[in-house]
Amino acid sequence: MPVTKFALSVPEDVMQAVDRAARARGVTRSRLVSQVLARVARVTRDQEISRRVDEALSDPELFEEQRSTAADYRRMRPRAGTEW
Repeated sequence: MPVTKFALSVPEDVMQAVDRAARARGVTRSRLVSQVLARVARVTRDQEISRRVDEALSDPELFEEQRSTAADYRRMRPRAGTEW
């Protein structure tokens, strides 16, 4: 996997904590920082996806359509012999 190197200024106490956490996990400092950044990016992406879904589902017309479809499915009965 391609990597990008960059410089980062971090307070000494934070870097010491990062180094301790990396040693405790048996990974390099770079690996630990990469894992943490990946998690932050994933959470941010997931929050954005959730926000967009919530926004779409807050549309009153879409809400009513979903409610109506769910009610239709609840009323449906399987034909004899086709039950799961």
